[in-house]
Amino acid sequence: MTERSYVVPWGKRGGILGEAEAAVLAELVRDDTPLSLGTWRERFEQSFAGLVGSEHAVTATSGTVALELAIRMLDLEPGDEVIVTPQTYQATVQPLLDYDVTVRFCDIDPATLNIDPAAVRALITPRTKALLLVHYGGCPAEMDEIMALADRHGFLVLEDCAHALGAHYKGRAPGSLAHIATFSFQNAKNITTLGEGGMVTCDRDDWAVRLDRLRSNDVDAELEKAVPAPGSDRAMEPIVLPWMKYSASVYSDSVRRLRYAGTNATMSEAAAAVGLAQLGRLDAVTEARRAIAARLDEVLERYPFMRPQATPAYSAHAHHLYTCFADRQEVRDQLVLALDRRGVEIQLRYFPQHLLPEWRHRGHRAGECPVAERLWFEEHLNLPCNPRLSGFQADYLVEALDESLAEIGGGPSAPAPAVLAAVRDR
Repeated sequence: MTERSYVVPWGKRGGILGEAEAAVLAELVRDDTPLSLGTWRERFEQSFAGLVGSEHAVTATSGTVALELAIRMLDLEPGDEVIVTPQTYQATVQPLLDYDVTVRFCDIDPATLNIDPAAVRALITPRTKALLLVHYGGCPAEMDEIMALADRHGFLVLEDCAHALGAHYKGRAPGSLAHIATFSFQNAKNITTLGEGGMVTCDRDDWAVRLDRLRSNDVDAELEKAVPAPGSDRAMEPIVLPWMKYSASVYSDSVRRLRYAGTNATMSEAAAAVGLAQLGRLDAVTEARRAIAARLDEVLERYPFMRPQATPAYSAHAHHLYTCFADRQEVRDQLVLALDRRGVEIQLRYFPQHLLPEWRHRGHRAGECPVAERLWFEEHLNLPCNPRLSGFQADYLVEALDESLAEIGGGPSAPAPAVLAAVRDR
């Protein structure tokens, strides 16, 4: 099947790669430095921690793996309850399928699509152990309210920042707003580490140690010095030669408590080197996204039956996604078709998670998050907002949106039809 060519594509890549990235890759190819466990990864982690304002940053092979590792830090036990957002990609909540916990999907704010603190408050019980949220599209969630609830009721908060690199909340960066956070550097994100990659950030030293062990093919365990075997005057120890650097710890420690088996989630030096170079582009890439978003906002302002995703005045949106809403499904669907005819590729991101087959298998049903369901099925769509769009493509996108809305609504600034006004006022 031949892939359709759009005048304004959604975008196969979310960021820009160029000479800076090529230069670090050439350096790695030409010298004899390790391609795993080298200095590039350390430099990338240190720079990233400084950027977001966290004490620790731990790389992983993908954003999904970063989430899996971060969720392990929550130390979930059977019977615990976890509050999560339904408005996200499946990787945010999918790891919870492996835990014997009760997952409570929490409805969202209709203006921002972020988890609604008032809805969170209604779901908290004495068994609430953690909350998982997303800064949807790059718009920061209401973190002060969320963290106040967490402090009051004693649960942990994990912020999924896959969309939020480059955003700010009251002068602070996502990744330092909760107890622990994760990032994705997948191909479509605002920066990439050669297509896949992830990061976990936190301030706790013990979590940083555990995360490093887990991603380094070690076990997450509480260790103590080995007790000498009965009848012997010392613990079992081999003859340790200089190159046997792991032998001493293997034989001199014993496990008091074993939490999890580790895995190899080591980010390659090539990926880390590109990630470090990409950090230098972050401000420019974010500004390019915001410039496109501002132009799309200007168009929507002329049509009363449309509205953009809201951004609180004290927040700066990263615009990984540009999301807008129609007053009713008929208008949304007409707009999708009109833009598609004009060569603009449209996406709907993301399907409400509690309605996916695996979560319906766990007992979740329609009606659980009515706001999220109504917005996705009736009102919401995403427009391209990619820094790789050329000047011509950006102009074409703005004009195509204006023309499509005029076609649907009777021209710019035309009064909304009575039926649309009734829907908007309900």
